[in-house]
Amino acid sequence: MDHYAVIGWPITHSRSPFIHRYFASQTHQSLEYERIACEPDQFESTVNDFFYTGGKGLNVTLPFKERAYRMAQHITERVRLAQAANTLWLEDGLIHADNTDGLGLLADYQYLNIPITGQSVLVFGAGGAVKGVLAPLLEKKPRELFIANRTESRARELIDSFKQIAQINQVEMNAGSVNHHRLLKPFDIVINATSASIKGETLSFPNTVFAKESYVYDMSYGRELTPFLEQARQLQVTNYYDGLGMLIEQAAESFRIWRHCRPTTKALREALRREIGENS
Repeated sequence: MDHYAVIGWPITHSRSPFIHRYFASQTHQSLEYERIACEPDQFESTVNDFFYTGGKGLNVTLPFKERAYRMAQHITERVRLAQAANTLWLEDGLIHADNTDGLGLLADYQYLNIPITGQSVLVFGAGGAVKGVLAPLLEKKPRELFIANRTESRARELIDSFKQIAQINQVEMNAGSVNHHRLLKPFDIVINATSASIKGETLSFPNTVFAKESYVYDMSYGRELTPFLEQARQLQVTNYYDGLGMLIEQAAESFRIWRHCRPTTKALREALRREIGENS
């Protein structure tokens, strides 16, 4: 039986085993999928051991996506741009890497009917999660994309890395701190790509980024509203969504890479919501 896993630290919260077992059942395939808890100083050796002992594919989550990119021997263009990988597999004796986060985000936005083209987009965060989605977002041609981060220099580094794609797609792209004056006016789409919600923390930023009709999206998810989405709800924002759909859609893309077929995801959205509610 082919062996797959998700690797991270911590990892006990991961729903990936539920998702990929669901996909395997749906597509009538036989495979094993588990969680691998990996202490930070053991990532590279753990990945090598996994593939050496016959493992077929790995999903990579926090805090290892950038290290997965650095250790891969063959990468896709998405990984090259993001300098972060969330999907690894062995092919011709080489570790290959892809990043399906951006595809997952866009697939979820399509499902939720969130328009991107011509819109103003604010992204909180400048880590691996942001790197994975910037290029796909820019290729959808928003009017404006602003990256806000507590450490402004990290946000500006991303501007430099993605400025060519922004120019090709005629997107006004800027960056600054979470107190930047641009945040005093609302955005059409506001995305939280920080780890604050995972930690149960509230982000500090001007409430003026939200308009009632803004689309507010948190890449994190949970049984209850994340602190970020609760902020939006209290300000009477009507369109707010967590990242469960993105998680499912990026997993479906990983499954397609590994198994050469893409499972359907609509029924899984409902099944995973129930599973989270029952086991949280």
